Amino acid sequence: MWENGKQALRSTNAQRPVSYVYNRLTMKSLLLFLSVCTLTLAQAQPLKPSKSTLSVEQRIDDLFKQMTLEEKVGQMNQYNGFWEVTGPAPTSGDAQRKYAHLKKGWVGSMLNVRGVDQVRAVQKIAVEETRLGIPLLIGFDLIHGYKTISPIPLAEAASWDMDAIKASAQMAADEATAAGINWTFAPNVDLVRDARWGRVMEGAGEDPFLGSKIATARVQGFQGDTRAELSKRNTLAACAKHFAGYGFVEAGKEYNTVDIGTATLFNAVLPPFEAAQKAGVRTFMNAFNLLNGIPATGNSFLQRDILKGKWQFDGFVVTDWASIREMIHHGYAKDVAAAAQQALNAGADMDMESHLYVAELVRLVHEGKVEKQWIDDAVRRILRVKFELGLFDDPYLYCDAQREKVTLGSAMHRATALDMAKKAVVLLKNENNLLPLKKEGQRIALIGPLAADKTSPLGNWRLAAEEHSAVSVWEGMQKYTGNQLTYAEGAPLTLGKTTFVDELVFNTTDRSGFKKAVQVAQNADVVVMVLGEHGLQSGEARSRTKLDLQGLQQELLEAIYAVNTAIVLVLQNGRPLTLPWAAENIPAIVEAWHLGTESGNAIAQILYGDYNPSGKLPMSFPRQVGQCPIYYNHFATGRPTNAENNVFWAHYSDSENSPQWPFGFGLSYTTFDYGKPVLSKARYEMGEPVEVQVSITNTGKYAGSEVVQLYIRDHHARIARPVKELKGFQKITLAPGETQTVKFSLTDAELGFYDATGTYGVEPGTFSLFIGTNAATVQEVRFELQ
Repeated sequence: MWENGKQALRSTNAQRPVSYVYNRLTMKSLLLFLSVCTLTLAQAQPLKPSKSTLSVEQRIDDLFKQMTLEEKVGQMNQYNGFWEVTGPAPTSGDAQRKYAHLKKGWVGSMLNVRGVDQVRAVQKIAVEETRLGIPLLIGFDLIHGYKTISPIPLAEAASWDMDAIKASAQMAADEATAAGINWTFAPNVDLVRDARWGRVMEGAGEDPFLGSKIATARVQGFQGDTRAELSKRNTLAACAKHFAGYGFVEAGKEYNTVDIGTATLFNAVLPPFEAAQKAGVRTFMNAFNLLNGIPATGNSFLQRDILKGKWQFDGFVVTDWASIREMIHHGYAKDVAAAAQQALNAGADMDMESHLYVAELVRLVHEGKVEKQWIDDAVRRILRVKFELGLFDDPYLYCDAQREKVTLGSAMHRATALDMAKKAVVLLKNENNLLPLKKEGQRIALIGPLAADKTSPLGNWRLAAEEHSAVSVWEGMQKYTGNQLTYAEGAPLTLGKTTFVDELVFNTTDRSGFKKAVQVAQNADVVVMVLGEHGLQSGEARSRTKLDLQGLQQELLEAIYAVNTAIVLVLQNGRPLTLPWAAENIPAIVEAWHLGTESGNAIAQILYGDYNPSGKLPMSFPRQVGQCPIYYNHFATGRPTNAENNVFWAHYSDSENSPQWPFGFGLSYTTFDYGKPVLSKARYEMGEPVEVQVSITNTGKYAGSEVVQLYIRDHHARIARPVKELKGFQKITLAPGETQTVKFSLTDAELGFYDATGTYGVEPGTFSLFIGTNAATVQEVRFELQ
């Protein structure tokens, strides 16, 4: 057993470290030690040790006594994978320097090292070839899956199904841990309101209540429901990011400045982060942006006052990539030493790829510019997570090659991805019941640059997936053999290479495929067109000033419409798009996002009616990009309506105020009738739950699921409250003709708000309560809180 072996070593030589010391033993004692552990060098299999009887904090104390200042700072240093781990050691350049740091125990974590062979090799260096043998955290971006790719997080949010979202995160954790990874840089819980920002695809949309529920589901999916489950071999440490305000970058421009009031910070931005903290998330990542003039990485108000102070977070904070060094570019830090000092003092515990903590902190401590207590606090937090993961009991817990072989891409995981994908699809329009398609006797044309694409549906964060591994819409629809299905691309979407780090180049001249596409459409009963965004068109560093169909897609759509108006437009995209022409002219529109590995199967099953769409939009879709940022939970202006029949009211002169499709919107192949909401009474005492119920009836001919949404408005408060705020939802499934009564109970947690100082409270007064199928289509009742 590891712990027994270490105790034996301590009694033999009190100066030996408490962690793994294979390289310090003679061959004779090594063989004796291994025989006690029932492990041979040839086998090198993960051990199954008994747990230490000491508490985590006691074990940290024990280890602290043996750590030098340099080794402590090393735990705060994270490097990206920098050499082929199973090959020769690097002998020159930056890689050689990093390798030397690894051998000295000056690296606490690595990212983007994946696969059992790679992880075992690098972990072996840390555990068996350094003085203290402290195991590494191995990080990776599991934004929407590992090898089996789930829908992008914004699409998952459209399901409003917390069980499915949790299962998707569990699937990702199962695959990643089988490949040696023990820490994910997810979930992204940034609240977003501006579709111009590419990273809206990573989050849960525009609402803090929905976002908080999803943050909880994803954290528990990655880590388990309790902290004790973190040491299981199929769970890993999660990371709530980006703390904080990153979703509010000005003009939707990546890495831009954020300047918001504290009322917005406390009521909109922070609630999903606090929900993640309450769910037990073990790490936070700070953000790239300035927040009210101070870089988030150097912001002690966020990291020390709120996160580690008010919320009592006892995990650790990792910086985003090189964000400590970037504080110099922000004009906040004068040089690299100042940047390291300011980041640590503000509460950033681990340096991701700035290389500044390892270079500067020891000297800064000796010069008295950094207090050693902040280093000790950061290292204790990092070691705490390593102990909780069980890495000190078995550093090779996640290095089982047989498990990796049977887990990655398994049939069970593909089934999970398919279920999530189907629940994520949103039906935006369905005039004349064009959908679902008939299963036989129809001539169907499938047209568009994304229709047969097997890579784009994987979305942006697909680093561990196989290229061309998604099921395309073309493949999915071919499984329905009763119709005549004909495919034509029409026009390619992009030209040249499409990689994670390169700008995409869009086709604006090659119309050579138009003629064939038009001919195919002319001979069809129904045309299915698959258009939208390339999978790498949304995500980090993919901001847009236009949100329309890029390239020749709009021209192709109109050319097909000119010869056949019976069009089903299937959208594959990572953000809300502006589609005024399609919204007016195309009879059926399906928002299918980037759905991942099982994309084509999910879309085909929905198009043919084997699954009734139930998704609801987590973000408003603007009519024009000039409306951005647009969101349902806005404030009323002093002139909200045209009361005097003149121009002096809050409006656009060239567009409606309302979105094309509002938050919470989504149709079904069936119809639902809402009864009038009924309150238990008209007046409630402070602290008394407000109870309301409503009857929902399936009035159509298909079984279907509906998300019943509850919103409130506090009409008068010491700070103005939004016109609507989501405070409850339930997803129900009804057979044709079935009625169900849905009940909600609102407590202080739903009725209150934060003031500008961050103080939460509930005030008496008049409240409106709205229940409906989306934020715009609701029925209102009022109550008094006294």
